Amino acid sequence: MKNRYLLQEIIQDVKEKIVLLGGPRQVGKTTLSKQVGKFAYPNFSYFNWDYQPDRKDIVGYRFPAKAELLIFDELHKFRHWKTYIKGLFDRLGERHSFLVTGSAKMDLYRRGGDSLSGRCRYYVLHPFSLVELTGSKGRAKPFEELHFVDLVDGEKILQRLSRFGPFPEPFSKRNITFWRRWQSDRVDRLIKEEIRDLRYIGDVSTLQILADLLPEKVGSLLSVNALCEDLQVAYKTVANYLAILELFYYHFRLSPFRQKMLRSLKKMTKLYLWDWSVLSDESARFENLVAGHLLKFVHYLRDVFGFRSDLYYLRDAEGREVDFLVAVDNKPWFAVEAKLSDTIPSSHLNYFGARLRIPFLYQVVFQPKIDIMVGNVRVISADKFLTAFV
Repeated sequence: MKNRYLLQEIIQDVKEKIVLLGGPRQVGKTTLSKQVGKFAYPNFSYFNWDYQPDRKDIVGYRFPAKAELLIFDELHKFRHWKTYIKGLFDRLGERHSFLVTGSAKMDLYRRGGDSLSGRCRYYVLHPFSLVELTGSKGRAKPFEELHFVDLVDGEKILQRLSRFGPFPEPFSKRNITFWRRWQSDRVDRLIKEEIRDLRYIGDVSTLQILADLLPEKVGSLLSVNALCEDLQVAYKTVANYLAILELFYYHFRLSPFRQKMLRSLKKMTKLYLWDWSVLSDESARFENLVAGHLLKFVHYLRDVFGFRSDLYYLRDAEGREVDFLVAVDNKPWFAVEAKLSDTIPSSHLNYFGARLRIPFLYQVVFQPKIDIMVGNVRVISADKFLTAFV
C-alpha cells in the first residue's frame, strides 16, 4: 500500500487540530486516514456515516475510551456536523484527536453551527501525480527556478497516467475494461448518490447531460450561455449545476490572471476535469494532465505551507493566450504552455513574460528527451518538468 503525499503533514497537524480531508470520490481519503492511524496512533477508531451502526455510535457519542484518534468518514452528510465536531473537540480534545474526511468541499459548507476557524486544518487530497508515483521529491520554492530530475521510468509512468488517469484503482489495474466500467460507475454514483444526498436537484437528467458535455469544453473558454442553449435550460440552472459539480470535485475552473497593466478577460473561465483520462482528444488530455499536476502543487503550497498560491491562465483582449500561470501573493512566478510536440516556443509566452515580468517561462511537451533553452523559454519534456512538483 502506497503512503500518500500528505501523510506526514496530517500526522503532525492532527495532534493539535481537527484535520478536515476533502477530495474526489475514490481518491484514497479513507486509505490515507487509516494510514495516519496505523503510523501515528496505536489505537484509533474509524466511523463511516454511511454505515448505520457507525452512524448510531456517532449520534450517540459512543467511542472507545482507548481510541487516541477518531476518524469520521463522510461526516459532512450529517446536517449539524460542524457544531458536532466542534463540540467533540472542545470537550474531548485532550483525550482524542480528530480526522474528518469527505468527498465534497467541506470548507465551503455553511450548514449552520459555529465556525471551525482556529480549530481545524483543511487539506485537499489529489489523485496520483508523476512525483508521487516515482517516490521522488519536488523541491520547488516560490520565486526560485524550478529544479528537475531525470527519471528512469518517467516516460512510461506518464503514458500510464495519460491513458488510465490519476485515480489509484484504475491506474493500478491497467485494464481498459476495468477502466470503462469504473468510469461509468464513478459518474453515476457521484450524481445519483453523493450529490443527491446533500443537494436538492430538480432535474437529475439535466445534471447528467451537463456532466457528459463538459469533457468537450476542456481547455477552451467556458460559455455558460452556450451550455444553456445545448441543455435548453435557464442560465441560473446551468451556473448552479456547474457549481455543484465543481463542489464535488468533478471539474475545476481557472480564472484569467488580472493586473492593471494587462487588458485581460474579466469573467471567462477555462474548465478542466479531475480525471483527464476520459478525454478522447490527445492534446486536450495532455493539457488537462499538466493542469491537474499544477493544481495539486498550488494546493500543496497553500494547505501545507500557508502560501497564497493560485493557478490561472493568461489571455488578453487581443486573443493572446498562455495555458497556465502559477502566482504567489498575486505575483507571477512561472508560466507554462502545454504542447504535444511543438518545440518552437509560443510567441505569447515571451509577450506575457515581458509584459508581466514573469521570472520563468516553460513550454512543456509530451515528447520525451527534450530540454533546451530557446531565448527566455525553457522547452522541456513533461516527464522531466513534472518532477519539480509534488
